[in-house]
Amino acid sequence: MKYALVIPDGCADEPQEALGGKTPLEAANVPAMDAVAAAGAVGRANHVPAHLPPGSDVANLSLLGYDPNAYFTGRAPLEAAAQGIELGPNDCAVRCNLVTIEDQSMRDFTADHISTEEARELLAALSAEVGRPELEFVPGVSYRNLLIYRGGDAPAPFTRDTRATPPHDLTDKSVLDDYPRGPGSDLLNQLMSQSVSVFESHPVNEKRRKEGRLPATNVWLWGQGLAPAVPPFAEVYGKQGAMITAVDLLRGLAALIGWRRIEVPGATGYLDTDYAAKGRYAIDALDDVDIVCVHVEAPDEASHEGSTGAKVKALEEIDRHIVAPLHEALQARGDYRLLVTPDHPTPLRTKTHSHGPVPFAVAGGGVDVDAATTYDEPSAERSPLAFPDGWKLMRYFLGA
Repeated sequence: MKYALVIPDGCADEPQEALGGKTPLEAANVPAMDAVAAAGAVGRANHVPAHLPPGSDVANLSLLGYDPNAYFTGRAPLEAAAQGIELGPNDCAVRCNLVTIEDQSMRDFTADHISTEEARELLAALSAEVGRPELEFVPGVSYRNLLIYRGGDAPAPFTRDTRATPPHDLTDKSVLDDYPRGPGSDLLNQLMSQSVSVFESHPVNEKRRKEGRLPATNVWLWGQGLAPAVPPFAEVYGKQGAMITAVDLLRGLAALIGWRRIEVPGATGYLDTDYAAKGRYAIDALDDVDIVCVHVEAPDEASHEGSTGAKVKALEEIDRHIVAPLHEALQARGDYRLLVTPDHPTPLRTKTHSHGPVPFAVAGGGVDVDAATTYDEPSAERSPLAFPDGWKLMRYFLGA
């Protein structure tokens, strides 16, 4: 049997006045997702325990079938794995966003979607200024970068009690009460402060200002953690998998659980991603693995920007270019199962991730067909099929 999982990141939402009281999923024209619901079942799953932060790190770990209470150590270690960075027992990875802060308010957590090359230049300048052998700034993609703290023979200063707020949770909000706190926070705050003076007159930012773009005012450090010990997916579930994504977090999860990572030209991790290319590559991957996962960041990005229209459009693109052709290809191969589900809600109202269940639709061999005919939040709420421990959804999906 072949399996496919499509993750429209953060698509679960609330009813929107601008959409006539409908959620984006209800308002979007998504016939392929509705067809999955009609051919199978709709339910809901909660991927983020109440005591853990409602981020894509916790949620996707759960969605891929791993109890976050047992395996979650922080977001940055997952992204370090994506880059092949090995962490020793006393090493710590820290997420390093390039952001734009104006008047102590988070103007843009992406620094106006700064380019990867610009980010590389700014981080090189900061590294030269800091000049500490235990600190390594690692460029990633655009605003998403890492800081690696090499502890050597002594533990890193950060613990589970270190508080650091994700910058996307602060969009258009004051940051005064959200600078890092707790063990090791002095170092994080010092580095963030040093970056302000390094970046202010840097040629990259001078050029950006002249072109009418926002500058990267500083780094924002968060998501710190030690290397997780995650057992391979094949060992736990007996299946070989492949991941298609443009986000290092998902690449890292794939690396940790032993899945192939498939890089798709034109996949950006943003609203302008090449949806059709992702669909084509997913279909091709079915030849080589048991389960292929297609992760699309676009709905989440639209929510962070508070753009209702962009979120609806992203869902329609996912439906047309990924879910529809992938479902058709699976049916042509014989026995299959297809699961469509986000990882967590990202309400347009708050522009940030939240706790709470998300709707899923599943179809294929052995799935008991229910009465649902549409894939959306109200259909999921009416369903008796629910997974309060979201990580158990994977075993149900695989029929294991």
